Amino acid sequence: MAEEIKTAEVSEGVKPRSVRVVLMALMIAMLLAMLDNMIIGTAMPTIVGELGGLEHLSWVVTAYTLATAASTPIWGKLGDMYGRKGSFLTSIVIFLIGSALSGMAQDMGQLIGFRAIQGLGAGGLMVGVMAIIGDLIPPRERGKYQGMMAGVMALAMIGGPLVGGTITDHMGWRWSFYINLPLGAVALAMVTAVLHLPKKKAKGKIDYLGAALLTVAITSTVLVTTWGGTEYAWGSGEIIGLIVVGIVSIAAFLFAETRGAEPVMPLHIFRSRNFTLMSVIGFLVGFAMFGGVLYLPLFQQSVQGASATNSGLLLLPMLLSMMVVSLIAGRITTSSGKYKMFPIIGGALMVVGMYLLATMDTDTTRLVSGVYMAVLGAGLGFLMQITMLVAQNSVDMKDMGVASSSATLFRTLGGSFGVALMGSLFTSRVTDTMSERLGPQAAQAAGSAQLDAASLAKLPEAVRDAYQHAVAAGTHSAFLLGAFIAVLGFAAAWFVKEVPLRGAGPQPAGAADDAAAQAPQESFSH
Repeated sequence: MAEEIKTAEVSEGVKPRSVRVVLMALMIAMLLAMLDNMIIGTAMPTIVGELGGLEHLSWVVTAYTLATAASTPIWGKLGDMYGRKGSFLTSIVIFLIGSALSGMAQDMGQLIGFRAIQGLGAGGLMVGVMAIIGDLIPPRERGKYQGMMAGVMALAMIGGPLVGGTITDHMGWRWSFYINLPLGAVALAMVTAVLHLPKKKAKGKIDYLGAALLTVAITSTVLVTTWGGTEYAWGSGEIIGLIVVGIVSIAAFLFAETRGAEPVMPLHIFRSRNFTLMSVIGFLVGFAMFGGVLYLPLFQQSVQGASATNSGLLLLPMLLSMMVVSLIAGRITTSSGKYKMFPIIGGALMVVGMYLLATMDTDTTRLVSGVYMAVLGAGLGFLMQITMLVAQNSVDMKDMGVASSSATLFRTLGGSFGVALMGSLFTSRVTDTMSERLGPQAAQAAGSAQLDAASLAKLPEAVRDAYQHAVAAGTHSAFLLGAFIAVLGFAAAWFVKEVPLRGAGPQPAGAADDAAAQAPQESFSH
């Protein structure tokens, strides 16, 4: 069969046409998971208007995020134990069921529950894509396809808000969920037809205890970062309780993983210096990227007067830069087999980009802010796919799933922390600046106008001017924190060890075998 792909073919060189067909299906699946939140964000005002439940609005996003993060490591382990294709197809089906049910929701409670089902499937989609690519394409050759992955991310971030607004205005908000069904059906058909991986038989039982403890730990962490400083004060009993639960569950999880026969996250993968460093850098990249994606449109809408409808287009300089640089870095990695310089360069550019964004004020033009975003995007482009590539190259093939899921999880948690901590700083600085300029009562006006260009336009000129200065001050604090975090990533990048990438390429005889043997054994002892 011309289109058939088997793992054994990887070492001999997979047919380029076959790879493209499979990757197209994988990219559609990744697009489903990434596009969903972007589309829903635009539709939320309409959804609340029909279903009510404004006080539960945040849970529509939180339920999805929690389910995605908590299920990510479990999907990775299931793929390692029972086979990648079956678990991936299952995750697509669960995601589509959640999408269909969300579109049929009759109240906010139902929508929140169905979004959690969607999130469970989304966790498997993200991990499945990364792990299957890891199975099919050797690290040395994987750089060729990095631009495609970065392109999907850019398409989701740019097109999501535009598509969401168009669908909501012309077809109704329920089609924001139904649109997933035809795309998912195409992905299901293509994966079923062209992806052929050897079936696996589990050698042990699923680590239910470890999975439960990890779920509790992730849930507690995400809720602390989501609720802290917004729903509840940081020093409140609820937040302190969640922190205690998180610490205890993490300690219990680490203890359980040392005893389990088939741990859901084998701790031995962290013996590799490169894997541990890539997990740390991935966390920091998530922190910077998600914080930037959240607060850059807010600055441009509130301070520079941009339209909220085109919020996705506002990120175009950052996303295009990220996509182009990721493609170039991937090509160089494939041709040379060298990659250590990319985390270092990426870390440096991320520091510079974050610092430049922190210098923006009410006089900063869109052109200047676009250049600053492009610098940050270049840094992210050097880091986004390289972190996953090196993480996968640092473990045995049998651990490809848990390596992919762990790297994805750390990036997700980094984004959660980034949004929470940047948000806390931003809100505090906005309130303080408004109070300084107009008095304590004016700070409440800022809260009502935040993220709402129409409300901002209706404010008196003096209040609007004060709010624009307050937003500029808030973004300054948020991005300054991002720059400090980026410095940590830049420092970590210097400790990455250049281990040869497994797979094809102009290597001396036996080099691929040596790399395969060396990569999982590389550790902090070197």
